[in-house]
Amino acid sequence: MPQMMPMEWTLLYITFLMTFLMFNIMNYFAQSPNKQSTMKKSITTHKTSWKW
Repeated sequence: MPQMMPMEWTLLYITFLMTFLMFNIMNYFAQSPNKQSTMKKSITTHKTSWKW
């Protein structure tokens, strides 16, 4: 039935889109975050006394 073709193409597009999105989401959340180094870097600030 030619009347059903646009609906079938839409369902096919939605199926592939959902598969693609699920694959990308699962790959994104499968990676473990990088562990921060135990050595803490201190920020050095130089205090200057202004003499006007």
